[in-house]
Amino acid sequence: MSPLEPTTSESAWRVFLVFLRLGLTSFGGPIAHLSYFRLEFVERRRWLTDRSYSDLVALCQLLPGPASSQVGMALGLHRAGWPGLLAAWAGFTLPSAVLMILFALGVAGYEGIVESGWLHGLKIVAVAVVAQAVWGMARSLCTDRLRAGMALSAAVLTLAMPSVVGQIVVIIVSGLLGRWALKIDPALGQSACSYPVSRRTGAVALMLLVLPLVLLPVWAVASGSPLAVLLEGVYRAGALVFGGGHVVLPLLQTAVVQSGTVSTADLLAGYAAAQAVPGPLFTFAAYLGAIADGPLGGWAGGMLMLVVIFLPAALVLVGALPFWESLRQRKDLQAAVSGINAGVVGILLAALYDPVWTSAIHDRWDVATALIAFGLLVVAHAPPFLVVLLAGIVGWAVVL
Repeated sequence: MSPLEPTTSESAWRVFLVFLRLGLTSFGGPIAHLSYFRLEFVERRRWLTDRSYSDLVALCQLLPGPASSQVGMALGLHRAGWPGLLAAWAGFTLPSAVLMILFALGVAGYEGIVESGWLHGLKIVAVAVVAQAVWGMARSLCTDRLRAGMALSAAVLTLAMPSVVGQIVVIIVSGLLGRWALKIDPALGQSACSYPVSRRTGAVALMLLVLPLVLLPVWAVASGSPLAVLLEGVYRAGALVFGGGHVVLPLLQTAVVQSGTVSTADLLAGYAAAQAVPGPLFTFAAYLGAIADGPLGGWAGGMLMLVVIFLPAALVLVGALPFWESLRQRKDLQAAVSGINAGVVGILLAALYDPVWTSAIHDRWDVATALIAFGLLVVAHAPPFLVVLLAGIVGWAVVL
């Protein structure tokens, strides 16, 4: 029996309810989410062993996309089949997505809200949140001088080429440098978990993953449609995110701000608000879809962008699961991914300056507020939602 083979199965509805509770209470980002999942599914429910869970987490951290959401999808797939995958994703994702769409409707529906003091406070706290992400990712992903140098070089290159093409070049170059220069020990001595996904199904999923990456840019260029541009940018962001949910910010910024569908002020306001809700940071896309100018907007646009940004994560997970045993042994692949991870630290570092810092910091008091928020997050380990709330209150009080 596989270490992940359950002695009993669950209905998709039961899986949905379990993940819904996690989606309502899981604050703190992907690392915290994975801790909640381990407590719930390894220790409390015993759906799988600790070793099987660690193996699954390793796979999802190797893949592009939101690791915690992909772990949840895999658990739902194993426990209740394909309906279980959808149920796990919906339960964990919908609470924060609904909150983000409601926030977008509030921003869009009230004149002057983006210029208000409390929203300026949210933009300032975004500086602290991104700085915390850069700091934490650099410590875990840039563990030697070579990786640190790759990250700094990636930041310089990203600032020199502030475009979608520039970010793709950074990711490709970082992967090639990692493949050639980094030395990685392969994971040995353990057998991978098995899932109800055949190699044929996995190959089809990988083909479906690549197809929109080819067709959506063609549609966007040929039609000039704002909807096509938004769909292409959001899907590409979901397909290229390595290193954690915070990296989605610079990728989405190039997709929606440079195309004119969302302003920088609205982007940063939504990104800051995303820190105050439970669940995956990728639900930031629901906010962008709800507030974007174009043929869609509101609930329809928000839910569409939510599906679009998570679709690549689901497809690459399904595509990788049946091949995981052979993939996990390849040192060249792991070295390339390590190089990409160093590169995305640089991309996020560049985003910390532009657009986050340049749009939010205007005087010394803004700097002081951002430093206090950073200290609360990194030194005091205050909950992010509490820091966001305090920054909003400070910003509101300053303009009284």
